[in-house]
Amino acid sequence: MEVEARRHTHVLPAHVWQQRSAAHAERADALTAGHLARRRAGRSHAVEDFLYTYYDTRPGQLRRWHPGVGVGLAPGTDGPAPHAGWRWYAAAGGAVELAAAAYLADREDTVRFVHRLLTATAARPAFTGCFGLHEWAMVYGDGERRHPLPLRLGPAGTDAVVAAHPVRCTHYDAFRFFTAAARPRNSVQPTRERQVELEQPGCLHAAMDCHKWAVKLGPAVPGELALDCFALAGDVRLLDMQASPYDLSSYGLAAVAIETPAGKAEYVVRQRELAARAAELRAGLIWVCERLLGGG
Repeated sequence: MEVEARRHTHVLPAHVWQQRSAAHAERADALTAGHLARRRAGRSHAVEDFLYTYYDTRPGQLRRWHPGVGVGLAPGTDGPAPHAGWRWYAAAGGAVELAAAAYLADREDTVRFVHRLLTATAARPAFTGCFGLHEWAMVYGDGERRHPLPLRLGPAGTDAVVAAHPVRCTHYDAFRFFTAAARPRNSVQPTRERQVELEQPGCLHAAMDCHKWAVKLGPAVPGELALDCFALAGDVRLLDMQASPYDLSSYGLAAVAIETPAGKAEYVVRQRELAARAAELRAGLIWVCERLLGGG
């Protein structure tokens, strides 16, 4: 497989990959500046810092540019690209590239799972009638909250919204945080084992997870695609919280009041826009998996 991968490698001249690497670092710095400033000041943001805590995202990892599988880096005036000293990279025909066979030897199970999950998700029609009720179900009938913010409608008002709507969450990593009282209200009972069977492309969490899968695939993912996935996750998180039962006025953020017809309409419009962006990025990640597995 390694010989075949080298035969199809596209080699970037030094000035091209150096420019792309610098632009990537600049974009990553802009995307992570707020989080790093808060971290230095010992503060946190319930909306924006979620991507760093839940996904264990590291700004330094985001900042490191990778060309992606099948792309080589020609040496510059200072010698080989710094990637030559990074894990899973090797010299091939004078250029430095991801050693696909070595990478796959260590990560094949992950690559196959990500490919199976993303292709199954992409093949389904998008459902956009959930209205973000997963966040409401996480506090339903329970005094505990996942975030240190007040409830916009109070506990009783929050419970009333859940009781008045069907709950149709298909994403296990959202469902697992439902309160015991909310679980029976869900139309399906997601499990980790049913993840590939249930995930669908209209789901906000499935869109946000494009970032998780880009990180899991690591150096095989082109840096631009990885940052696109991270930026999408941030936008998804914003809608997720604006449509949640939490009062975000302390952050200057308006609610998407999904308990009203206008709020539902706004939610669906934005959900569809995010799902369309996710579909394009998901296709890119699927291509990465297929290239690694020898089908690209």
